[in-house]
Amino acid sequence: MKYDNREDILQLTPHWEGERDDNGRPRVSDDILKRMQHVALEEAWGVLSGHGYNHQFQDEWKVIPEDKVLVGRAVTGVMVPQRPDLHDTLLAYGQKEEGRVGFFNSWVIETLKPGDVMVIDMFDKIFQGTYSGGNLSNAIAARGGKGQVLWCGIRDVQQIKDIDDMVTFYRGNDPTGIGDVTLTGINVPCRIGKAICMPGDVVLGTIAGILFIPPHLAEECCIRAERVQLRETFQFQRIHEGVYNSHQMDSKWSDEIEADFHSWRQDNTPEEYQHLEWEEGANDQQTSEGADTVL
Repeated sequence: MKYDNREDILQLTPHWEGERDDNGRPRVSDDILKRMQHVALEEAWGVLSGHGYNHQFQDEWKVIPEDKVLVGRAVTGVMVPQRPDLHDTLLAYGQKEEGRVGFFNSWVIETLKPGDVMVIDMFDKIFQGTYSGGNLSNAIAARGGKGQVLWCGIRDVQQIKDIDDMVTFYRGNDPTGIGDVTLTGINVPCRIGKAICMPGDVVLGTIAGILFIPPHLAEECCIRAERVQLRETFQFQRIHEGVYNSHQMDSKWSDEIEADFHSWRQDNTPEEYQHLEWEEGANDQQTSEGADTVL
């Protein structure tokens, strides 16, 4: 086996047709990442669910800091409980054959590029499961990483808290160092609780939890969210003007309201939404299955 293997990554991400990094990892554009900052997690989840991606969300996190949204391209790592023969073989292979330095956890960090998020499955280990502390977290920030998603623990909480422009999702903290674990893969499929993350997925993290967005669906998530947001701008304005009541706006819109929205868009669409294309006659409102209300 090889770490961070281009052939494996290409095989595992066939739906992505855009730009890739040198190692084959899908590289969603900076523009999409910027737009994703304004996408609500529920809006993106609706797109993924509609395409049958039902295992992309994980909640139950501790977050540093709690008030920032995390968006970036996933770099994944998988660690397992230590077994001496496997551990010694892989550590020696990585150091001697691939020229990697130090212990396993630093190997993933050294692959990060600006805009990346490190996503690590360490089987929810906290004691001796502190994947990163102050030093390695600062190394992530120094490489332009946007954050870390750790299905395990951290140490040096106060030092991590003091790092600007980085978000850390983690399961718990402990003063112990990392130990009794082995890295079995870099940029491989990664299980995070009940969710799966692939290399190059767009990570969307909010106070509600983490959503791993397949790269080929990232732009659709942005477009769907932006359409909803523009509809809401129109909706709130018309309610305040007394043109429609809350029931009319909170239900599937009538043809009359849709026509009004179409006319309103011509002169009232903000610049950040002017790239949107609207199919004539289409209604992309998302409604509840159990009630005729707009979500």
